[in-house]
Amino acid sequence: MKVAVLISGGVDSSVALRRMVDEGHEVTAFYLKIWLEDELAFLGECPWEEDLDYVRQVCEQVNVPLEVLPLQKEYWDRVVSYTIAELQEGRTPSPDIFCNQRVKFGAFFEKISDEFDYIASGHYAQVEHGEDGSRLLKAPDPVKDQTYFLSHLSQEQLQKILFPIGDLLKREVRELAESYDLPNKKRKDSQGICFLGKIKYPDFVKYHLGEKDGDIIEFETGKKLGTHNGIWFYTIGQRQGIGLHGGPWYVVDKNMDSNTIAISNNRNANPAALDQFIMKAPNWVHHEPVNGSYDVKLRHGPKTIQATIEKLNPSSWQVKLIESDGGLADGQFCIIYDKNECLGGGMIQTQHDNLN
Repeated sequence: MKVAVLISGGVDSSVALRRMVDEGHEVTAFYLKIWLEDELAFLGECPWEEDLDYVRQVCEQVNVPLEVLPLQKEYWDRVVSYTIAELQEGRTPSPDIFCNQRVKFGAFFEKISDEFDYIASGHYAQVEHGEDGSRLLKAPDPVKDQTYFLSHLSQEQLQKILFPIGDLLKREVRELAESYDLPNKKRKDSQGICFLGKIKYPDFVKYHLGEKDGDIIEFETGKKLGTHNGIWFYTIGQRQGIGLHGGPWYVVDKNMDSNTIAISNNRNANPAALDQFIMKAPNWVHHEPVNGSYDVKLRHGPKTIQATIEKLNPSSWQVKLIESDGGLADGQFCIIYDKNECLGGGMIQTQHDNLN
């Protein structure tokens, strides 16, 4: 079987590659050059050359051919432009969801899909291929599970994907890296948004959207407590980076028209602490669910909340949570799970009133 393996220079994708080799497949490694540091080098350190050096060493160990594929334009057009537009409208984007759907398994698919039987990656997720299609399943490691970020894959995409480490815990992946004596076996996991590398997120936002001073007010009293330098630097539920004494403070509302942010010591006073919202434009990976009770994730991580979902029309679903959440923000994603299976999900649209 011919398999294209996406490799980044990290431990996870390197172990995924080695497992594909061990299974006897005809493997070609692909490094996608998607970093923006070339264009924004003055904002931070450039890691991609170091990544590529590790990739070459990993491939040379087992004589796997390596191709470097530049996809910066596709990244800009399909992911970065969306991120900037969402921030500008006061919403909270989830670029890593579209990174997978539109680039890693989108633009990359378009370039090589006819040449390979499958595409493999180092994601923590499982795929079950069957006669009725392919299903996306959680990884056994609840902390590392990445189905949240894979939830917008299409059935056509998923049918050609393999996740070679999806059945492993993180510690088991590290143990395999040691047994393979990988050159990057001690390398730390990367953090942050997919396309930024080591560029700091606020610096990226400032470069593209600039700064615009506005008032920070106390939610309960309307009293001005300070100023901020741009509403797009903040999201609902945020606690860090507010920079005021007397905390902890939480961002509980923001108004784009008045460029005003409301904060509170009491997260439960948050008008965004909702137990229901509308889920817009959902993507269903294998099949559309019926109305009923499911587990949902409101952000990447191990926590799920039980909820009932009801279809209102083809592009809108009502989601009712059994407990309210104080960090809901327009533009985030709600992902639906039926036990271990990730069904898909859509964008959150809250219905709380903004500040007057």
